[in-house]
Amino acid sequence: MSTVIKKELSTWEKIKKQKVLFFMLLPGLLLTFVFKYIPMYGVLIAFKDYNPLRGILGSDWVGFKEFARFLSAPNLGLLVGNTIKLSVYGLLWGFLPPIILAIMLNQLASPRLKRQIQLILYAPNFISVVVIVGMIFLLFSIEGPVNRILEMVGININFMTNPNYFRSLYIGSGIWQGMGWASTLYTATLVNVDPSLVEAAKLDGANILQRIWHIDLPTLKPVMVIQFILAAGNIMSVGYEKAYLMQTSLNLTASEIISTYVYKQGLVSGNYSYSTAVGLINTVINVVLLIIVNKTVQQLNDGEGL
Repeated sequence: MSTVIKKELSTWEKIKKQKVLFFMLLPGLLLTFVFKYIPMYGVLIAFKDYNPLRGILGSDWVGFKEFARFLSAPNLGLLVGNTIKLSVYGLLWGFLPPIILAIMLNQLASPRLKRQIQLILYAPNFISVVVIVGMIFLLFSIEGPVNRILEMVGININFMTNPNYFRSLYIGSGIWQGMGWASTLYTATLVNVDPSLVEAAKLDGANILQRIWHIDLPTLKPVMVIQFILAAGNIMSVGYEKAYLMQTSLNLTASEIISTYVYKQGLVSGNYSYSTAVGLINTVINVVLLIIVNKTVQQLNDGEGL
């Protein structure tokens, strides 16, 4: 018998062989390069005493001066602590609701009812942040309906000025707004479950909780892991819009986070170099967290033999 030895193709030969696929990939790579990599040039502002009239290259080089300024700032602990708390609590409180919702929707026997419920639950995702914050102020202000109900039992709470309630309002409204849309990925994953597995489980006498535990959750596990890694990697990337709109002069001790601080220092006060340095530190922390979480999850999966 003759043994056929296959010659391994070089990288260029692989590209030529699959040139159509690489050609289809080209627009995405081009857009990523133009809108993600070219703007990285602006990171140089963090290392310079930036003057808009002199430009980035014409401004004086100051090295790590702005980084040291932020790391020695008296409000550093407050900013980092508020950012981590807001993001970690949001991750812990908001990770499971979309999964639970997807599993509940998957148990509905009526496709029409399922579509109607999904439509209702997806709708808040398309409401702008400004409108959401306006709804929060209307509902939880001193004269709002929530306080009107609490007054019946002799309680009156100024939710919007009390720092103790800021995170609960921020995270709770975020879960309400995004839970339906976040469940779409899990719902789509559950659609691929083999119906024969469900029927076999029913014949074996498995109740609904047992079917969820042994069929639905193992199916969702890979998606859950990916979503958790992505969410954990963005722990320090809390958007400034909603937090900034919900801020009042009395709840700053809980609502002032790194992104709102960068916005105020950069666009409001004009400290471009300082705000860029703070944003760059925040980005580096995010990258480190993403690598750590990714490695940790990978080791846990390897330990389970997956």
